[in-house]
Amino acid sequence: MRASRVADLAVAVAIATIPWSDAGQALATSTDYQTAYEIGLRAYTYGLPLVTMNQTFMTMTSTDVSQGAFRPVNQFNSVRSPNNASSTTVVAPGATSLSSIAWLDLSEQPQVLHVPKVTGHYFVMAFIDPYTTNLVNLGTASRTDPGDYVVFGPDQRDVPLPAGTHRLNVDYPRIWIVGSTQLKGASDIAAVNAIQDQYSLMPLEAFPSGASSPATPPAPTDPTITRYDVPTGMEFFDTLGRLLAQFPPPSRDAPTLREFAAVGIGPGMTPSADPHLGDDTLKGLAAAAAAGPARIRDATRSLYLAGFASHNGYLLGGFGAYGTRYAERAVISQIGLGAFTAHQAIYAMAWSDRRRVALDGSGRYVLHMPKPPPAKEGWSLTVYNLQGGLIANPLNRFAFTSTSRLARNPDGSIDFYLQAAAPGNPDRHSNWLPVAAGQGFEVTWRLFAPTGGKINGILDGTGWQPPAITRVGPA
Repeated sequence: MRASRVADLAVAVAIATIPWSDAGQALATSTDYQTAYEIGLRAYTYGLPLVTMNQTFMTMTSTDVSQGAFRPVNQFNSVRSPNNASSTTVVAPGATSLSSIAWLDLSEQPQVLHVPKVTGHYFVMAFIDPYTTNLVNLGTASRTDPGDYVVFGPDQRDVPLPAGTHRLNVDYPRIWIVGSTQLKGASDIAAVNAIQDQYSLMPLEAFPSGASSPATPPAPTDPTITRYDVPTGMEFFDTLGRLLAQFPPPSRDAPTLREFAAVGIGPGMTPSADPHLGDDTLKGLAAAAAAGPARIRDATRSLYLAGFASHNGYLLGGFGAYGTRYAERAVISQIGLGAFTAHQAIYAMAWSDRRRVALDGSGRYVLHMPKPPPAKEGWSLTVYNLQGGLIANPLNRFAFTSTSRLARNPDGSIDFYLQAAAPGNPDRHSNWLPVAAGQGFEVTWRLFAPTGGKINGILDGTGWQPPAITRVGPA
C-alpha cells in the first residue's frame, strides 16, 4: 500500500541511462548558505517519511463518513470490494486482497483491537509508527491467537490489563494499522467481507470483560475529504520541527539531530521564524527544500541500480525497518508507504527491462518463472501505471496470484505476457496481464509470508529471483 509519491518518481528511476539529476549544486553565495543547503538536504531526506505519514493521517481522517480507506481516528474501516483502475485512495493499491485500515490515537486512553479466528485466508495487521517503522505484525505469519489486544501508548504502561486480553505496548501515541486479508478472486468477496466484519476497535473504557463487539461510533455528519500535500519551502522544515516534538525520534538519531540543530532544524524548532539564523542560512534551507524531491529521486535511482544485477533488474527488499538508513526509508515512504518487514512480505519492483530500458506499453514483454517463490501464503504479480494506479483494461485484470488459473509449460514453469493487445496465440490469453499502449508502467511482485529459511537468500540474491523482464518485440 502506498499513500504518497514524489511527482514523476517512476519516470526518473525507470531509465537507468539518464544522468544524475543535479539536486543540488546550489549557488554557493557564502559558507553559511552552502552549509545550510547541505544540512537541509540531509534533513529533508531524514524528515520526509515523518512528514509524509502525517499528511497521510490528516487526509485519511479528514472525514467522519466511511469512504474506502477514509474514516476518523480509532475506527476500523474496511475496503469492501477489490481495487480497480478507478481506485485512487492510495498509490499502488493491492489487487489481490482487501484492506482494513485504522489510525490509532492513544493520547487519551488505550484502544482494544479484536482479532478473530481466520481460517483459509492469509491476513496481517501491521502496526506502523510515525517514522514508517513496521513495529508489530499480527496475523497468519505471526501465528497470532484470536482474541482482544489492548494497545498501550508510551504513557499508559501502568494501566491495568483486563483479564483475558493481550498487551501490546507501542512507543508513540499515533499508530497506523494496515490490515490486509487475502482475496481469492471475485467469488471470495463475501467470505472476506465476513472476516472483515469481525475486526473491531474500541476504547479501553468501553471494553467490557470478555466482550468482542465494537462500540457504536457516533453518527457520521461530514462526508468532506480534505487532501493534504507534503508542505514545500520553509514550511517543510517548520512542520518537521513540530512533528519531531510531537513524536520524539529514537535515541540512535541523536547525532543526526545535533547536526540539524546547527541550522535551526529539530524538535520544536521553527527555522523560518528563528531570529538567530542569518539570511544566507535561510536561503540555503529554502533551496534545500526545493531540491529535496530531486534528491529523493536520485536516492531511488541509486537504490534501484544498486540491486539491479543481483535481483534480475528489480528493487527488492523486505522493508519496514530501517535503523539509520535514512535514504532508504525516504525512498520507501514514497514508493511503498506502509511496507511490511520481510517475514510478512517481500517486494520486488521494476521500472525497466533487463537491459535497463524503460518499460513501455509500445512493447511486448515476457516474464519466465521457472518455479514459484518460496512463500507460504502465496505471491502476486501486479502492473501499475507510472502514477501508481491500476491500468484500465477490458478484462479488468490487474494482477495474477498463486491461486490464478494460469497455463503452465510442460516443465511446470509459467510465462507471463505483459502487453497492450491480446497475444496472437489464444493459448497465452490466460497468462496475459494488460498494460496501456504507449505508456510506461511498473511491475511489482509481492511474496506473502516468505519461507523463513529462504528469506536471506531472496534478499541477497543467492536464492529465488524475481523473473527477469524481457522485451520480445513491439506491441
